[in-house]
Amino acid sequence: MMQMQYVKSMLLGLAAATALGAAPAAANPTLLFDVNSGAIIEHQDAFQRWHPASLTKLMTAYTAFRAVQAGELALNSPIKISKKAASFPPAKMGYQPGSVLTLDNAIKIIMVKSANDVAAAIGENVGGSTEAFAVRMNAEAQRLGMTGSHWVNANGLHEPEQYTTARDLAILVRAIRLEFPQYASYFNIEGIIAGKAKLKNFNPLVGRFPGTDGMKTGFVCESGFNLIASATRDGKTLAAIVLGAPSPNERAEDAAKMLQSGFIRAGVSPVTVATLAPYGDNRDQETNMRGEVCSKKAKHAASDGPAPSEAGAGPDKVSIIPEMTRQRTWVTVSLGGATGPVPKAMVGRDVIEYADVPLPTWRPDMPAPVGAEPLAQGAAKARS
Repeated sequence: MMQMQYVKSMLLGLAAATALGAAPAAANPTLLFDVNSGAIIEHQDAFQRWHPASLTKLMTAYTAFRAVQAGELALNSPIKISKKAASFPPAKMGYQPGSVLTLDNAIKIIMVKSANDVAAAIGENVGGSTEAFAVRMNAEAQRLGMTGSHWVNANGLHEPEQYTTARDLAILVRAIRLEFPQYASYFNIEGIIAGKAKLKNFNPLVGRFPGTDGMKTGFVCESGFNLIASATRDGKTLAAIVLGAPSPNERAEDAAKMLQSGFIRAGVSPVTVATLAPYGDNRDQETNMRGEVCSKKAKHAASDGPAPSEAGAGPDKVSIIPEMTRQRTWVTVSLGGATGPVPKAMVGRDVIEYADVPLPTWRPDMPAPVGAEPLAQGAAKARS
């Protein structure tokens, strides 16, 4: 009898969510599900198209894991920072062009620091170029059944044509956790040490909310504050997806409340991530949160200061998440140590990059010394 009542209430909830899906795009998509079974516990606007911001880095990591599985590179393979990758805005590590780190350290960095330069470098080295890696991301998404997603870059910096949905992100989370359980530790690192810098994970649930084991935050003005948080208790793993929150604290609060509620609910949902039917009249219209989180009228943005960052401007105090009372666990990352094979996409493509400095030429009144080549010609030979 209780099971029948649960199923009835769940179906009523799905009908209500469908009605919510037809509302204007000011919605705040959320989804709570069981990672192992795929059963959906609650959802709202799960098919609403949304800019993923740095949640993109989960797709980047998954695509890299698939390349490792295919033998194209290894975790100790070199990831070289190009001039293009180094030029991306923060969050970033600030490594100089030509710097090399391992794929292992690169993934740790993008999961904790959410470094855009390092994520771009992963894409370039695994795919051969940003564009080629995006093709691979889209191919993987299509294979998984992520029908509402399109990827353009590896780091999540805003592109109008880069979007996903809460439902598609749930599919991605399950693929990462179920296909690659050996990589679970990448997603619950409390902080990294890089040189003299100590960098905390942007996700305040990690190390504080009981059972938390991942996964990733994301923010650009157009998306608002996004979070995927997962936790395991008594052998049950749940994941909460929150898109478009107005502040980092609110995305964490919402995710923690969803997880807390999910762990005390009884019964099993008949609807899964795979079987949930699309809904929402405006679901194919991307939502732009810039006015709500980055304008002068925004509740949480300084009226005359810079736009909020992914970590937010204030302290990460959230009522349902206890403060950390022990020492934070740190993982050290560094450049170097790349003793593994060169990524297959980069074999034979060791291109030397030059700074954007004009080539010098001999002054008209000072002819080149006897036997010397014109500088421009000599430089051209050096590049070939």
